[in-house]
Amino acid sequence: MRGWWQDLTDLVLPTECGGCGRARAVLCDRCRAALGGSPPRRVRPEPEPPGLPVVHASAPYADEVRATLLAHKERGALALARPLGEALAGAVRAALRARTRRQAQPVAGGPVVGPLLVPVPSSGRAVRARGHLAERRIALAAAGVLRRDGLPARVAPVLRQRPGVADQAGLTASQRLANLTGALTVAPGGELLLIGGGPVVLVDDVMTTGASLAESARAVRTALHRAAPDVRKRSSISAPAFVYRGGRRERRGEQPHRTAQERVSRRMVDERVCAAVVAASPDAFELNRN
Repeated sequence: MRGWWQDLTDLVLPTECGGCGRARAVLCDRCRAALGGSPPRRVRPEPEPPGLPVVHASAPYADEVRATLLAHKERGALALARPLGEALAGAVRAALRARTRRQAQPVAGGPVVGPLLVPVPSSGRAVRARGHLAERRIALAAAGVLRRDGLPARVAPVLRQRPGVADQAGLTASQRLANLTGALTVAPGGELLLIGGGPVVLVDDVMTTGASLAESARAVRTALHRAAPDVRKRSSISAPAFVYRGGRRERRGEQPHRTAQERVSRRMVDERVCAAVVAASPDAFELNRN
């Protein structure tokens, strides 16, 4: 594990740019431009794993961007968390804007409920080898950027990896998907945090095959679906994420069919989940059709 003095040295005495190696810079202007100089875009891997939410990324995972992410994650260049968090915040904003456009009838009025940023967890072995929680560190930096811009974002590290998951390095897309199926779960009590918050944005540093994001989305959606009936039982007023929009029938005193309510609730739960990453494979940018 890294010592506190190593962390402090990295923060106040950067030795080289994390992207290109230029001396005495955390991240030079050219590498900052590569990381966040273009508007974030929707990205899709090929093949696209089942259950993958809509994903937005800030930059292609190549050249200086790849070097920057590896310097932060694998070499412990902790000062890079801030510029990486700024890039991730841009992708989160893009994901939230796209989610708003997809909602045919957004709920109006009431206070602004900020997004919950849910980091995709790494294996315990990887975390021990690196000495820090890279994804959570970037998520916290992104949440700070969003809050300074007036969006009350919070980080909710509720996902846990089950034992027995193999290292993803070197696996093909199909092998990664098989390896991660059922690998994640929401920590006890985490579903209450998820269901009581705003949009759920799964966040990660990089997307390659999309298997980790698809499995994270499955775990979060499962927890939300399980928690939804309990919330409705405890309150006569539905939470904003489960508002049934059958207004005309309700004004006539009619109760919508239970199955229809469940279908609407399920769809709205699914729509709460989107994803944002710092970088994605260049092919995922090329495959984007929007």
